[in-house]
Amino acid sequence: MTDDAARIGLVFPGQGAQKAGMAKDFHDAFATARDVFDEASDATGLDMRALCFDDKDRLALTEFAQPAILTAEIAMLASLRTEYAITPVVYGGHSLGEYTALVAAGVMGVGDAAALVRERGRLMQEAVPIGAGGMLAVIKSELDLGAIATLIDDLDVDIANINSADQVVLSGKDADLATAKDRVKENIERAKCLPLRVSAPFHSRMMAAAAEKFRPTLADAAKGWTARDAASVASNYTGNFHTPDPDEIAQALAHQIDAPVRWLDNMRGILDRSDRVIELGPGRPLRGFFASLGTKIECITDTASAAATLGS
Repeated sequence: MTDDAARIGLVFPGQGAQKAGMAKDFHDAFATARDVFDEASDATGLDMRALCFDDKDRLALTEFAQPAILTAEIAMLASLRTEYAITPVVYGGHSLGEYTALVAAGVMGVGDAAALVRERGRLMQEAVPIGAGGMLAVIKSELDLGAIATLIDDLDVDIANINSADQVVLSGKDADLATAKDRVKENIERAKCLPLRVSAPFHSRMMAAAAEKFRPTLADAAKGWTARDAASVASNYTGNFHTPDPDEIAQALAHQIDAPVRWLDNMRGILDRSDRVIELGPGRPLRGFFASLGTKIECITDTASAAATLGS
């Protein structure tokens, strides 16, 4: 059973957490999880079971990975609500995970969200040819964002993710990323630079066309959202919490595509409003970011870890 006295914050990882077989144990055990797969499949025209459980090749493609991850995470949450009556008070998600958080809070339905993120993924992938851009993680204790911004000021490179006090991600053209890496290594003592295995330079100026094309789709979808529930969801774009205004939510989600993910600010806001934070998804990449703030969070990736975390 969950601790009724604890305010639970629930956070969801984004793209990169996917793996074949994700959420299958929840699907097999809970009818509510199977209903989520049905709804997402109907909305997207994709067989979400085949995609999430068996299709490693398409899970590597942004257009398919994004709706698959969202479906798996919401199926997992539906199971937890059935089995453990979990009632979070605040939600957050990293990049794609922000859409899962909005579904979890009741702002949008799983079918609508799955269709949205499939289109989001398609537009993001189409914005830049494969091989023309990438992303680079820079890791060092107590990073100086101002120093990094100065080093990349004349390059086609942007700060894409402010993940923690110890990690930022740069995004941009491959040649300029290589220059950025050299400058960081030369000027920031003991900084580590790790290229990310991604198919495009997400959350950078190179995604501006994708953001612009996605705006009308978001604006139309926003007409059906329950915006009053958005105030419990952290916004990657602003670093604060969403306002209960559907147009403002849509604008923030559009900007999220080509602006930095302010995850460090999101974590601080979530910790201010919760006593216990749980990461829910097929992987657990967010726990390290919370650890940089001196906070140990719990992680649920399968039914066994759900029972260990929430069972009596």
